[in-house]
Amino acid sequence: MAKHRRLWNERTYQNYLHEGRGQGTGKDYKPWISIQDFPSKGMVSRVKGNKTGRIHHFMSNLELAFFFLLEWSDKVTDVREQYPLLDMHRIIELAEKAHIRYPYDPQSGFPYVMTSDFFIDTVNGTMAVAIKPEKELEKLRIREKLEIERRYWNSKKTDWKLVTENEINTTKARNIEWLTQARDLGQFGISEKQRELYCGYFLMQYRESTYLNSLGRLFQDIEHKFNLLPGMGLNIYKYLAYWKRINFDVNKAISYSDFLFRTSKGMTNDG
Repeated sequence: MAKHRRLWNERTYQNYLHEGRGQGTGKDYKPWISIQDFPSKGMVSRVKGNKTGRIHHFMSNLELAFFFLLEWSDKVTDVREQYPLLDMHRIIELAEKAHIRYPYDPQSGFPYVMTSDFFIDTVNGTMAVAIKPEKELEKLRIREKLEIERRYWNSKKTDWKLVTENEINTTKARNIEWLTQARDLGQFGISEKQRELYCGYFLMQYRESTYLNSLGRLFQDIEHKFNLLPGMGLNIYKYLAYWKRINFDVNKAISYSDFLFRTSKGMTNDG
């Protein structure tokens, strides 16, 4: 179903504030914009975050990829997307001083609330981030809005960064997304007690030299021992890697041949 742009005026603005948008932290934060509000040129996504325990809203694949990098980082403690720049008087004043036209709704004449794609809490402080495809930076209006955003955060003594696809390690982001698929074994009907049993056995066997070059063999071993469905051995591996209980190089492209069970002749046992 197509999304239609909502009428923007002071009443809508006050409704957003009343709904708590752009407010709160962690699981209580509500993004100023949700994927239901506005059309997007790219793929929109809703993803549950591990750090926050809530659903995050992303307007592009670049935002989604950057989010997975934030999720993986031990230095990031909170992620707030579609974060509003609510000090309206200040930001309009900054735009005027820079001789940049601030965006207003053409029908109501009410100023739009600009947003940063991410507002991040880290162990070293806070940071605002704008995500833009490099090609978009060729557009003057895009650069003007980014300059308003930069000046706003500078006035707030907050670090601000512009990130394009050139600064995003897509291989790493895809690997983290792949691991995320199994970060909760409960979704596969595995209880907490079973999870610890299976993971304990997996870790014990994983350290055995006979399994180091044959993960597929280990996957089949644990599936047979505990009568698990095919594929659960791999899910247990992904779970342990996601929670950093085993080493996993997220910067290296995944080779699925590493997960196959090879016989002594080098052939897989699945034909």
